[in-house]
Amino acid sequence: MKTFKYLVIIFLSATLVNCGSNTGSKKNGFSIKTNAEKGNISNNETLKLDLENKKSHTIDSISYNFDGNKIDNTLTLSNYRLGKHTVEATVYFNGDKQTINTIVTILGSELPKVYTYNIINEYPHDITSYTQGLEFHNGKLYESAGQYKESKLRLVDYKSGDVLKNINLADQFFAEGLTILNDKIYQLTWRENTGFVYDVNSFKKISSFKYGKSKEGWGLCNDGKTIYKSDGSENIWLLNPDTLTEDDHIEVYTNKGKIVGVNELEWVNGTIYANRYQKDGVAIINPKNGAVIGVIDFSPLKKKVTQHEGLDVLNGIAYNPDTKTLFITGKRWDKLFEVEIIEK
Repeated sequence: MKTFKYLVIIFLSATLVNCGSNTGSKKNGFSIKTNAEKGNISNNETLKLDLENKKSHTIDSISYNFDGNKIDNTLTLSNYRLGKHTVEATVYFNGDKQTINTIVTILGSELPKVYTYNIINEYPHDITSYTQGLEFHNGKLYESAGQYKESKLRLVDYKSGDVLKNINLADQFFAEGLTILNDKIYQLTWRENTGFVYDVNSFKKISSFKYGKSKEGWGLCNDGKTIYKSDGSENIWLLNPDTLTEDDHIEVYTNKGKIVGVNELEWVNGTIYANRYQKDGVAIINPKNGAVIGVIDFSPLKKKVTQHEGLDVLNGIAYNPDTKTLFITGKRWDKLFEVEIIEK
């Protein structure tokens, strides 16, 4: 149990949120009462709503909405995504009408499972590469490396570490995550509000795209139909691969609170693996609701690479479906680790 708490608190460090305030309630003394403790409620509970009528108005009727959808005064939360949601009440009284709202935050109902790993192989990796994105496609390893005036897109022979193909980005771009879908490579930049699309075989740039509500570009992965994008917050955005619009999003939460700094992403057997920036742990996320269902402590790996002045954090996760193993590296690491994941 101590290990559970240590990994969740230290490596993921969930941020507690308190979102129970009402707005629009001052005029006539109405407010929404819920059974959410300080605005937080578990997704295995039923949300219960009531109206506080401080001025004892004669009420004709009340209607409730949850994220804009009409509901009764109770709502089972198991099928809803984690994170912040808006509850709205419209009150009709004495020939008048008032709309008020409050925020509730849905948390996960269970502690994340704890996983460890076995190192299967160690391979050489370019010690100068500031790894931002890593992904296998048809047995080949593709890498996006960052830093201004150093950013690049690469095809790498992962066993030898040899660079088989490379293109450099213009100096004003800081490359971030990448993913490959339908023979196209999608690559993000950090603060330039620009993503690039390349042909996977030739590395020829096909197009570029701008971000929507997300402020920055961090990590990318895909499930074969949808592209998932992180932006350094608790949000993971769902992108249409044809239009690259941010059609929806999930929020990453544990049973305690939100996880910010979500960074490099990798799709692994129906889940999203994500590291948190400046942490050496990886969260396993349910893409349907944003719940962190597992954590892996990779902190010992950094001690196994050459220690040098430019060495930086873990930031490279790639799943190889051919070997059914995970590959891990970091910024300016001289090793790429092939590991198998084991539940404790």
